[in-house]
Amino acid sequence: MNSRSKPRAVGECAAVYGAVAAARQAAVYGAVAVARRAAVYGAVAAATRTLVVAVLAASASLTACTVTPQEPAAASHPTVADTSFNAIAKRYLDEMLALKPVAASALGEHRFDGQLDDISEAGNARRTALARELRGQLQALDRATLSRANQVDAQLLSNELDYQIWRTEELQEWRWNPLLYTELAGNSVYLLMARDFAPLAQRLHNVEARLDELPRLLAQVREVLDPARVPKIHAETAIKQNTGVLDLIDQLVVPELKTLPETDQAQLRGSIARARTAVTQHQLWLEKRLLPAAQGEFRLGAPLYDAKLRFALVSTLSRQEIRTRAEAELSDTRAQMYALARLLLQDRPGAPALPQSPAPDEQQTAISAALELAYARRPPRDAVFETARSAFEQARGFVRAADFVTLYDDPLDIIPMPQFQRGVALAYCDSPGPLDRGQKTFFAVSPIPDDWSDAQADSYLREYNIRSIDDLTIHEAMPGHYVQLMHANRYDSPLRAVLSSGTFIEGWAVYTERLMTEQGFHADDPLMHLVQLKWYLRTIANAILDQAVHVDGISRDDAMRLMMHDTFQEEREAAGKWVRAQLTSAQLPTYFVGVQEHLALREEARKRWGRTFALKRYHDATLSFGSPPVRYVRELMFNLPID
Repeated sequence: MNSRSKPRAVGECAAVYGAVAAARQAAVYGAVAVARRAAVYGAVAAATRTLVVAVLAASASLTACTVTPQEPAAASHPTVADTSFNAIAKRYLDEMLALKPVAASALGEHRFDGQLDDISEAGNARRTALARELRGQLQALDRATLSRANQVDAQLLSNELDYQIWRTEELQEWRWNPLLYTELAGNSVYLLMARDFAPLAQRLHNVEARLDELPRLLAQVREVLDPARVPKIHAETAIKQNTGVLDLIDQLVVPELKTLPETDQAQLRGSIARARTAVTQHQLWLEKRLLPAAQGEFRLGAPLYDAKLRFALVSTLSRQEIRTRAEAELSDTRAQMYALARLLLQDRPGAPALPQSPAPDEQQTAISAALELAYARRPPRDAVFETARSAFEQARGFVRAADFVTLYDDPLDIIPMPQFQRGVALAYCDSPGPLDRGQKTFFAVSPIPDDWSDAQADSYLREYNIRSIDDLTIHEAMPGHYVQLMHANRYDSPLRAVLSSGTFIEGWAVYTERLMTEQGFHADDPLMHLVQLKWYLRTIANAILDQAVHVDGISRDDAMRLMMHDTFQEEREAAGKWVRAQLTSAQLPTYFVGVQEHLALREEARKRWGRTFALKRYHDATLSFGSPPVRYVRELMFNLPID
């Protein structure tokens, strides 16, 4: 949400917490596994942690304490296989990204910023042919003679190439998912305007070039989509999202026209006018042709889901193992919450029954009553930004004092969230593309929209109360995504950065929520622990919901009960998550699987290192390899065979 962080629903992290179609980690069309939080563009309901428009924001620069970076080990004498692999990796970065210009922009590769993807059948065939060629070259290598770092990167690249071929030929999403293309169109503009990676005039010139290509792109969409295979929910969402690119043009491009010479202004205005016409024509096709014919099945079914899960997670856990663990964690977490509720509610007037061994209804009532105590302490509607800033300062001060992970001198700007992104996610972390060196990370915080009624604001702030803002700040920034990515940026492998693991990234952020509680953050406030456990329940529910939707055929009513009753989510966010679960697959489990793997890795390190175990040593080691799947961090950390 990459990362690039990334949303919580009605505030959930880019992806974990979102309401509609965009919680995909990869922010752009294609199968480049970048673990980047989806950069969903429109003012439509897209609860993803989107990239922040830095040029619109007033910012407050913050820095962390300075230490000496830990550099990854490099092979002193590259083998013949290493040399061959490096050439393959370079070809992938050079040639595949040239065939995916918008994905390249998201990753920070700006050579192709004036181009749009060829999404025709022939364009897909060219990408697939290159993937097959590169895969063949990889298979010819003697991987046992590669350096250990290259063994990991070879595994990552092999998985990505296999995934790309599978998505094109087996899943065939390019034939039935119109959201690939609404996202592509929006990102084609947004990614060029979100950061000052190049002079404004140059970026506007590339926007113009892409807008000139937009009519061709939309015509190709109409050619490749098979309306009968498109699920109705996807068609309905595409109709809502299609004009989002025009909103982006109006909000990000038009205000900058005045910075150009008059001749250039006229040219860009002409490109904008032609793009408006093309988008309007495409809207008619979506409404009059696609939607009436849309009758595809949004549920993947077990064979496709299981295959996608293996590619997306790169985990040793199967679907069945994920379900078993999640259900056990659900029961255990609710039991912990009940124990806290008994502590919090005892001796309170009007408290519900609090037996030591409660019936299910007694447990539900007690936890709900305790959560009401947390909901009562919420910020004024005009103080959300300052509350989040204060939460960051408190978390940073605690992490510095506890000294359980190295903090580098990487700047973070806390900024008001851009206007068109407000009202869904309360906050998100937005780091630059992995190849975009020298750009800032932003922690974007949404003020309450001015047009919300007091009742709307009050409902929203029940969920995003003071303690929830603390927990969200931990996840998104300190010591979550911001800290993890400052370490990842110090691992010098462009390929590993591009193929980073969303499961590792999101798992780390969820892990840090628990870590801060374990280390005593707000230790005198049991309600903080209760709120942290509530957010963890949502992580658990995500993992259960995803496979229940795509394999088990869960009904909407049963899904809403899982979210609202079992995991205490509000109706608004649960309804949005139901939509998101229909539109996406194999992304919602990344949070749960990732945190489970991080916790297991820490426990293994404790056992292996014995008395020499220290949290700071463990965390710095875990974060020192970039952002690969946890299984490879384990193998690298403990000097195990790369498998």
